[in-house]
Amino acid sequence: MIHVLISGALGSMGHQLAQAIEADPDFTVVSGVDIRTEDSLPYPVYQGFGGVKEDPDVLIDFSRADALEAVLEFATERKIPTVICTTGHTPAQKAAIANAALSVPIFYSFNTSLGIALTRALVRQAAQTLGNGFDMEIVETHHHRKLDAPSGTAVMLFDALNEVHGGDLVPVYDRQSRRQARQAQEVGISSVRGGTMVGEHSVFFFGPDEVIEIRHQAFSRQVFATGALRSAKYLVGKLPGLYDMDDVIG
Repeated sequence: MIHVLISGALGSMGHQLAQAIEADPDFTVVSGVDIRTEDSLPYPVYQGFGGVKEDPDVLIDFSRADALEAVLEFATERKIPTVICTTGHTPAQKAAIANAALSVPIFYSFNTSLGIALTRALVRQAAQTLGNGFDMEIVETHHHRKLDAPSGTAVMLFDALNEVHGGDLVPVYDRQSRRQARQAQEVGISSVRGGTMVGEHSVFFFGPDEVIEIRHQAFSRQVFATGALRSAKYLVGKLPGLYDMDDVIG
């Protein structure tokens, strides 16, 4: 049995994760952390990591980017494997995650969906096969409450393209202020926000007389909770280091 501490326990993804854990006999929630409190749950929810009395086997973070410092401090002090599913981190925060991974195993991914992991692999393969003869664009759509734009997943897909192209690609987020023809190394990244859309990501390859689209749609947040649990199961018992979905599905 794997004992889980949920960071962001009372958020929408925290609830989804708790439901997924309840249905999985390999996991149980021992406690949660959230800026709010809730007495009706079968496990305690603390307003800060300083109050946590339990000894979890793994921490799964579905909170906010601004909670990262507290998450990493708790993980490194208690030597707890940590799955970070929060998005919107700054370059400095990403560096802090990498530094923490020197002393504790950390799984870090912008998206824990297994379908997105496959999508990224397909995007890499398409970029390798098509080479430099195709223009590439990314479009992502999310619900109107999402705070960060572009989505972390869109950034992850851009990074997959950029790896194949030797780091020469340039993300472009706004063409309104640019009155010039599209440059070959550009990759446009467009964000759409509205309604209750869980998430959709499309990568387009525009070539001479043909277009290829690789698209992933998430119809519920449960896919992210399922992927987070799979990642947590993979992470427990691992040596310190930084892991991602490529390690989990590899």
